[in-house]
Amino acid sequence: MKSNLKNNKPYIFLITINLLLVTLLNSCAVDKYIPEEKQLYTGAEVTIKKDSISDKIEDIESIKQELITVLKPEPNSTILGLRPGLHYYYVAQKEKPGFINRFLNKKIGKEPVYTSDVDLSITEDLIINRLENRGFFHSQVISDLIVDDTIKRSHATYTVKLDKPYIVETYQIDPDSFPVYNAIKSTMERSFIKKGDRFDLDRFKAERERINFELKRKGYYNFNPDFLIFESDTNQYKNKRFDLYLGFKENVPAKAKTPYKIRNITVYPNYSLTDNEKAYDTVTINNIDFVQGDLYFKPKRLAPYILFKDGQYYNPENSSNTSRRLGSIGNYRFVNIQYEEVDSLATDSLAYLDAKVYLSPLNKRALRAELQAVSKSNNFAGPALALTYTNRNLFKGGETLNISTNLGYESQIAGGSNTGLRSTQVGLKGELIFPRMLFPWNLDAKFSYSIPQTKVILSGDHLNRSELYSLISSSASFGYLWNANKYVTHEIYPVSLNYLRLGQTSDEFEQILTENPYLRRSFEQEFIAGLTYQFTYNELINPSKSGAFFASLGLDTAGNGLGLLGSGTSDNPDTVLGLEYAQYVRFEADLRYHFRFDHEKTLAFRLYGGYGLPYGNSDILPFSKQFFSGGPYSVRAFRIRSLGPGTYRPDDSDTNSYFDQSGDIKLEANAEYRFPLFSFFKGAFFADAGNVWLKNNNEALPGGQFTSSFIDELGIGVGTGLRIEIQTFVIRFDLATPIRKPYMPKGNRWDLNSGQYIFNFAIGYPF
Repeated sequence: MKSNLKNNKPYIFLITINLLLVTLLNSCAVDKYIPEEKQLYTGAEVTIKKDSISDKIEDIESIKQELITVLKPEPNSTILGLRPGLHYYYVAQKEKPGFINRFLNKKIGKEPVYTSDVDLSITEDLIINRLENRGFFHSQVISDLIVDDTIKRSHATYTVKLDKPYIVETYQIDPDSFPVYNAIKSTMERSFIKKGDRFDLDRFKAERERINFELKRKGYYNFNPDFLIFESDTNQYKNKRFDLYLGFKENVPAKAKTPYKIRNITVYPNYSLTDNEKAYDTVTINNIDFVQGDLYFKPKRLAPYILFKDGQYYNPENSSNTSRRLGSIGNYRFVNIQYEEVDSLATDSLAYLDAKVYLSPLNKRALRAELQAVSKSNNFAGPALALTYTNRNLFKGGETLNISTNLGYESQIAGGSNTGLRSTQVGLKGELIFPRMLFPWNLDAKFSYSIPQTKVILSGDHLNRSELYSLISSSASFGYLWNANKYVTHEIYPVSLNYLRLGQTSDEFEQILTENPYLRRSFEQEFIAGLTYQFTYNELINPSKSGAFFASLGLDTAGNGLGLLGSGTSDNPDTVLGLEYAQYVRFEADLRYHFRFDHEKTLAFRLYGGYGLPYGNSDILPFSKQFFSGGPYSVRAFRIRSLGPGTYRPDDSDTNSYFDQSGDIKLEANAEYRFPLFSFFKGAFFADAGNVWLKNNNEALPGGQFTSSFIDELGIGVGTGLRIEIQTFVIRFDLATPIRKPYMPKGNRWDLNSGQYIFNFAIGYPF
């Protein structure tokens, strides 16, 4: 949804921003609230002396940063040098603070931190303790509190003199009579502790966790890292070196030192709390017992999801992978794997576990209805109704059938000469998902992380744009989707068919096609048959990564197989079943990087590139495969599909511009800084740049061809945004202005005061 200064929405948005700015500016007036005898504490700094000892320490800067984290107390936070949290705390203490001030104090208000709250000795002890944990025993800390009564401020300084650290000379394991001793010894090549390492308590903890992880994979079901203890001996050395010994604490239970094997595996495919398993039949496949009453899930379809086997040593990775694989079927609400220790006469050298897998199904059928209010950046707005019917476990093998239909009506408002242009859209889509790979050979066993899903999709759509044209499209595809690991996803459709036919056209639209043969050719390619592949690497799902990378690479190729049957050219194209088919190769790459300053502040970057190469039967890409630029998920300072190609600028006909502005090549770059405001309201500042181009020159689109001067043809916009984020659901408002217009004459493309604003409304983040 877009607007300009003639609309009210940008004014409302600007007023909101102004109110926020006024609030921030008012927050600089906290000095008048500070009591006469108090000083506001502004924080502390740490200095490590650069003597002959510390100069040899490679990670001196990281040690300093770690010491900064223990400084107490933390001062009041600032935003651009201001303290809005402190401001609203003070204002809320008035006799009649008002509703807004009370609300803001509750959300962002913070009590003041004064000089009287600072205890230097406590912080000194914290610093000394942290240094000793890192091997710097007998270090010294000198502190000072600097007070400036003239500005009512104070801050602390801590000067640290490091003593020579203790270094590991040898690392060895105390012998033990249980087999766990040999199990630990076999992992020592992967130890985190080596000769020459500095004494480091965190490293010792990590070593215990590593041993625990490796032992669990070897069957030590009851092992716990707290059973291990480190002891050091400095008596053999005089130069601050020590021998490190790893052993067991006293009274460690024998079962913690004993490996376990899986004995019996029982799966309940249709489990509920009211189950009475004695009344159920048992079917055994691959030494796995499947217990259910009436057949709910075929055991032979469920067995490949179970990764642990009878006679194997217990391994928690097999358990977690099995749980994830079962959950990916999409039929179960809960997956619960439990292990029961077997009470047997086994010797201390081996014990057994019985594994039970409880699967609680979702409702077999579901109906979801969505009533949507659609508003787009090309000024189309209107209601839409979407209905989706879901049938789970259709053939008792975990299959899911989704049938969805949608009905939408849109009318163009504020569209210049085309205000009142209407469109209706009716669509039907069927999707059948098999939670396994349908293939001539069984390849499921080769995928350890997840079993591929097979998707069969059929869809049809009818679009009627009044006074212009109607468009009928249908598609069919068959392919596979699977996760290679936590971050990597593959999606390939070896069969992808699309049929597109232009229906009734108005005289006005026929005139557009006559004036633009490029557009007419894009609609004449009615049949698309090919292959699509998508690779995705996504670290953004990991909130703990400060620097997260995302990459999506796509390949779309059509007409290769059909081209072997003929020798058509763009001047004399071949047909299949009387339909002209398209031939092309299309690549796209979407690269993103998010740098998280903390839990809520993020600097996000995106680079996007796309290239389409028509050949053989085609001289241009089909209209549905062309690239477009502009809009709420692209360059936000330009209306959707209104940017490019190249320096091309359409005439005053909005109808013509809507269809023409596409290309074979696309380049975009985006940057956005996201920050919290209060509660679930977030803010953003952003800059976007991009355009589309044609591979070859086109007389109907002058200036659209890609050349070596493409950098000079980028459209650039900047703006600010407001987001309402409720858990994972995001409503986004962006206000942008173009500062560089590629369609203007050279020398006049930069315009930092254009006075033109585009208002975008969207769901979700742009990248």
